[in-house]
Amino acid sequence: MRIQDLPYPDPGVPDARSGPRFLWWLWRNQRGGQLKALAWGLLHFVSVSALPFCVGLGVQSVVERSGARLALTGGLLALCGAGIAVGDTFLHRAAVTNWITAAARVQQLLARKASLLGSALNRQVAKGEVVAVSTGDVERVGWFVESVSRFTAAALTVVIVCVGLALYQPALGVIVAVGVPLVGLAVLPLLPRATRRADVQREKAGRATELASDTVAGLRVLRGIGGEELFLDRYRRASQDVRHAAVRSARMWSVIAAFQVLLPGVLMIVVVWLGVSLAGEGRISVGDLVTVYSAVMVLAYPLRHFEEIAMAYSFSRPAAKRAAKLLALERPVDAGGVRAAEAPTGDLYDPGTGLLAPAGLLTAVVCGDPDAAGLLAERLGGHPAEPSAPVMLGGVPLDELPLDSARTSVLVQDKDPVLLSGTLRELLDVPSSGSVAAEDALAAAQCADVLDALVQGSLDAADPMDARITERGRSLSGGQRQRLALARSLVTDPEVLVLDEPTSAVDSHTEARIADGLRRLRAGRTTVLFTSSPLLLDHADRVVLVHAGTAAVSGTHRELLDGDPRYRAVVTRETDEELAAADTRAKPEDSLLGALAELEEIEESA
Repeated sequence: MRIQDLPYPDPGVPDARSGPRFLWWLWRNQRGGQLKALAWGLLHFVSVSALPFCVGLGVQSVVERSGARLALTGGLLALCGAGIAVGDTFLHRAAVTNWITAAARVQQLLARKASLLGSALNRQVAKGEVVAVSTGDVERVGWFVESVSRFTAAALTVVIVCVGLALYQPALGVIVAVGVPLVGLAVLPLLPRATRRADVQREKAGRATELASDTVAGLRVLRGIGGEELFLDRYRRASQDVRHAAVRSARMWSVIAAFQVLLPGVLMIVVVWLGVSLAGEGRISVGDLVTVYSAVMVLAYPLRHFEEIAMAYSFSRPAAKRAAKLLALERPVDAGGVRAAEAPTGDLYDPGTGLLAPAGLLTAVVCGDPDAAGLLAERLGGHPAEPSAPVMLGGVPLDELPLDSARTSVLVQDKDPVLLSGTLRELLDVPSSGSVAAEDALAAAQCADVLDALVQGSLDAADPMDARITERGRSLSGGQRQRLALARSLVTDPEVLVLDEPTSAVDSHTEARIADGLRRLRAGRTTVLFTSSPLLLDHADRVVLVHAGTAAVSGTHRELLDGDPRYRAVVTRETDEELAAADTRAKPEDSLLGALAELEEIEESA
């Protein structure tokens, strides 16, 4: 896979049983790139490691005054230089490609999982965790996958050099062959502590990211109540905790790096001291001593990759574990259905509550608990908070449909919809039936003043459709964001549209006009509206009261308002005392008849 070919047509099905299994799965899916990096790495490291032999051969040629051997040395040096240059260039190219493609594969897997989980993702994983996994953790996983090939090339080079020295000069080569692996493995006892400190740093960074995300999301509210400094102090403390954890982690890695410098230096001192003794005794030549000394010095270069692979694995193992945990999440219901891909039509029915939304009608649902209303709305869209009886559409369970078919059939707009940054034209460019034009949807959602505000806030857009919307629509009021989100849902024109409090932030006059536009534009389509607004309820074909998790009563708004105290309590927000008093005042003729009856009793007794 080349970088220009990204994204992957299919990132594959990951092995998310554990972090190491996930890393192994990534490596197996990049065998071609890994083998290329290994080949170029061998060329580069072997060429570097061959330089000491060339230097020793050159020194010995000068000592023996051999011009032919000196010329041969020059040719070998030129060949090694070419190998170093070519190998390093293409190794870097292959390594960066492996890094980026591995990270891109993980990001695609995470994006696909987020799309499959939908709103269930936020209920199972904190937002800060998702952000941390999809940014920093992805980079760490890509780093380890990329560094495996370079480490393998470096390790093979060390083995080749040690074996070559043992054969070339046994007296010194055996010492190098034994000492170099000890140098490489000496830092292993320090790795668990370094890994734990890195985990602590990552955990604190995740908490700080989540705190920052929540603070930014609620910045407008914080400004309203004067809580900016309070949350800013909290973030400062969280940031300082991250800094202290990072310093403690860096100290441990600096100790490991110091060992990687100290131990090769000690080995070099031992080799030089013993080599000088052997040269003084005449057992080895000066060229042999220079060769062995240079080989030990050059081996410090591939040995640095031992430290890097240890660091990469220490950071990537917990990162891969978190990514695998996220990728292992499943929807509470199985979305890999076997039914036909065609979207069904008909009544929408929830067995859990007994809620029925007849096909082609506008059904309003009244819940006393807003949280229960939100959960019920998500369940109607096939996103239950926990396993439950599947919602039926036209007699077909939603969880037995392919996920794309289920989402094409039922669209849920929650009470806090998100507006992505971009132009209004891009916001409304969503998959749709094509039956509803953007202009009609904007008109039905009463977005005329929103269009004017977008044009006024844009410097170069004369057409409102080309005006840019800031991130999450923060430059707009809550009511304006609600209406744009409603227009986007109306443009989609799904078979079933579920709206959770779509007008909670607009005034009553605008709400009445939205009710008219919604009823007109959704005529003949199934619409479920969660609301307690009398203006919207009065425009519904059918109203259902969900009480204590059950669809208690149904009828028109006026029928329920007159006949059901529970419904009246939710819609009018009256207390029990007010309801009792209203009942006594509701029928004045009853009070009059009672008074007449009392008078008759008094007359009879007289």
